[in-house]
Amino acid sequence: MEVITGVERRRRWRDEEKLRILAELDGPGARFNDVARRHDVSRGLLWQWRDAQRRGKLVAEAPGFVPLRIVPELPAPEAQGSTAPTSTAHESDADSRIEIVLPDGTAVPVAEGISAAVLRRVLAALRG
Repeated sequence: MEVITGVERRRRWRDEEKLRILAELDGPGARFNDVARRHDVSRGLLWQWRDAQRRGKLVAEAPGFVPLRIVPELPAPEAQGSTAPTSTAHESDADSRIEIVLPDGTAVPVAEGISAAVLRRVLAALRG
């Protein structure tokens, strides 16, 4: 007979740990009993996790980063026959702009001082 003293506590499993343990079940020759015993988890809990995974409730979180690529600014085309140098105000505007490229390839140059509300309206209009 085993006497357990102290306060019983439940372990908290992070989703990453659950998915890692479930991935072991997909290995060749993996058995529920062996995986459950190795991680000190009940077989019923493994079945619950697997069911949650199949229903889409237990998924790995996607990274929150958006891919970013910095490209050099192309020189502005000069008007034919014009020998006047470009103004420094135009150059400072070009330095304070970013270009947002949407997945469909649409490029939106945005000035530094644009408000978030205006930018939301422009992007919503482009998405249709």
